[in-house]
Amino acid sequence: MEMTGIPFGTTDWSAITPEEHTGETGAAFWRTQNFGGIRVRLVEYTPGYLADHWCVKGHILFCLEGELHTALEDGREFTLTPGMSYQVADNAEPHRSSTPQGAKLFVVD
Repeated sequence: MEMTGIPFGTTDWSAITPEEHTGETGAAFWRTQNFGGIRVRLVEYTPGYLADHWCVKGHILFCLEGELHTALEDGREFTLTPGMSYQVADNAEPHRSSTPQGAKLFVVD
């Protein structure tokens, strides 16, 4: 990732209107900023959220609150708690997220 042409700035995430994305169950609320070709999001999942698809987009993801369960299409499973992160490249390993209790994440992709 090369970051060019982005002047210094700050983001008040509470001032960004969240967009709802429904899952197979539950919902995700995205507050999104774009900086050149880089998308940065604050994402909140409702308790009981399960993604409705296998994602192939690359991300760097940091868990701020709650607990996020991530399944890989090959059967491996991972749990993130506050202070943990994961990273995955585009088209590398399809993944699908869920959360029994809800979670808040910071995502760069």
